[in-house]
Amino acid sequence: MKIPFMKPPITGSEQNFFNEAWESGWHGGDGKFTKLCHEFFKQEFGIGKTLLTTSGTDALEMTSFLANSMPDKEVIFPSYTFSSTANAFVSHGATPVFIDVDRETLNLDPNLIENAITDKTIAICPIHYAGLPADMDKINAIAKKNNLLVIEDAAQAIGSKYKGRFAGSLCELGAFSFHATKSISCGEGGALTINDPTLFERAQFLWEKGTDRSLVLEGKLNKYQWVDKGSSFLPSDLIAAILYGQLQNYKELHQKRKNVFDAYTEVLKNYSHLPLNFAPIPEGYESNYHAFWILFDNIEIKEKFQQYCSDNGVVSYNHYVPLHSSKMGERVSRTASKMNVTDLAGENCIRLPMFPMNNEEIDYVRDVIDSALKNCGTKNLKTAA
Repeated sequence: MKIPFMKPPITGSEQNFFNEAWESGWHGGDGKFTKLCHEFFKQEFGIGKTLLTTSGTDALEMTSFLANSMPDKEVIFPSYTFSSTANAFVSHGATPVFIDVDRETLNLDPNLIENAITDKTIAICPIHYAGLPADMDKINAIAKKNNLLVIEDAAQAIGSKYKGRFAGSLCELGAFSFHATKSISCGEGGALTINDPTLFERAQFLWEKGTDRSLVLEGKLNKYQWVDKGSSFLPSDLIAAILYGQLQNYKELHQKRKNVFDAYTEVLKNYSHLPLNFAPIPEGYESNYHAFWILFDNIEIKEKFQQYCSDNGVVSYNHYVPLHSSKMGERVSRTASKMNVTDLAGENCIRLPMFPMNNEEIDYVRDVIDSALKNCGTKNLKTAA
C-alpha cells in the first residue's frame, strides 16, 4: 500500500455551493459566499471581524500593514516556521527577531520574549505549530506590559482552542491558511482575523485596494477614493463557496484527523525508552490535528525510521529549515536567544502522513510505524548532546 503525505480534504458538499456561486453570475470577491464565511467565523469561532484573502500569506501581509511595519522596526518570531511568516514583515522593511521554541510543543517559548524586546519592537508573532495554539496568556501579558501588538500565525490552527477560546480570537490580529495542505481547504485561500475594533475600518480599506469603498456600501459616502495602502487581497466568491462547504463540515473533518492522530499516539506511547518526543495535546488545549510530528534526539534513529517508512510506502516529511539559518534569514534577521531546540528540530523533526484516512489506511500506517520503531530503536545508540 502507498500512503502519501497528504490528500486535500473533500466533504462532498463543496460542489453544490460552487455551482450556486457559478450560476449566480457574480464571480468576483465579496459576494454571497464570502459574506457567509465571514459570518461563520464570527458566530462559530467568536472572531470580531474576518476578511477572506487569497492566501494565508496575504493575510499575514495585511497584519504587517496594520502593525505599521517599516524599516528600523522589529517583530519577534519563532525561527521554526514557514517563510511566509517573516516575509510579510520583511517585505515592508521590518527586521525579524528570532527566538527558540519550546521542546514539548515546538511553539514559541514565551520565557525568551522579554530579552528579545528593544525600543524598535512593534509586535510578537507566535505560530500555532501543527494546530496546537501557543501559550497566548503569557504572550499577551508580555505584549500588554510592553505595549506591543500580538499577531497569531494560525495558518495551521483553524478550529483549535486554547483554554476554551478558538484560534484566531486570541489577540488583536491573526491569519488562517486554507491551502490544500490544511485541515480546511479551498485549494488556495486564507483569512485575516481582527479582534481590535479600532483596526476594523483600516483593515477593510487595505482589503479593498486602499480605497474606502466599504463606506459607500454602508451608505456613508456616495463615491469612494484611494485613502490608504492596500492590495487586491479578495478571493473570488467561487473560492469562498468551496471554503463554505468545508466549514459546514469542519468538525467531521477534524474528527477524522483525530482518529489518525490517536492511532499514531497509541503506537508512540510504547516507545518511551527511545530518545524522541512527539506531538502533544496539553491540558487546556484542543487541537484540529493538523499535523503529527516526531522529534528525534538521535539523527541515526530518525534516518532509520524514515527510511523504513519510505521502503514500506509511507511518506514522511522533513519539516522546516529554521529561518534564522536559511539564506534569507542570515541576510535580514537577528537572533535573540540560543536556538538549541530549533536547530534540533531543523535536523531531526519529521511529520507523518495526516489526512482523513479510512480504517485500512490507518491500520497500515500504524503497523509500519510500529515496525519502524522496533527496527530502528537500538538502545545503545547515543543521544544528541
